[in-house]
Amino acid sequence: MALFHKEKHRTQHIGWLRAAVLGANDGIVSTASLIVGVAAAQAAKSDVLIAGIAGLVAGAMSMAAGEYVSVSSQSDTEKADMAREREELEGNSEFEKEELTIGPHKAYQIAQYARNIDKKVHPHMLRHTFATHLLDGGADLRVVQELLGHASLSSTQIYTHVSKSQAKKVYLSAHPMAQEKSH
Repeated sequence: MALFHKEKHRTQHIGWLRAAVLGANDGIVSTASLIVGVAAAQAAKSDVLIAGIAGLVAGAMSMAAGEYVSVSSQSDTEKADMAREREELEGNSEFEKEELTIGPHKAYQIAQYARNIDKKVHPHMLRHTFATHLLDGGADLRVVQELLGHASLSSTQIYTHVSKSQAKKVYLSAHPMAQEKSH
């Protein structure tokens, strides 16, 4: 029996697809706007058609190129982070291992706490709770992004939902009607 198995993930190829789809979508919206503008100038039908085709090609290519650059820069950033982690592992592997280790006492505390939870706990649930508590406590979104290791801020923004207690706290501290009632 093999200790390792090879999984075939295709996520490394998603960049070009995202760029193509979003670029084409933006190109269509831009072209529709261009056609409306040319048609509003009471141009001939052939002029509207030529402007539409030229705008579609130029817009789609421009938007796709912009999306590709965006995806490529994100990929480059992630590769640089991985290279930095490799260097840190080579340079100070004991510290890096310690950084990832919670220790037996802390593991026991977590296990005891988890036994009292009715539903099944997943690592993502723990990350979500961690991020939510930080944000509810006033942590900056970029700090939470760094702590979670997200390459993109948009990945961290899913945790910015507002809890009922946080909404009430903000309301009571900021809304004039709530302040009048509390005095």
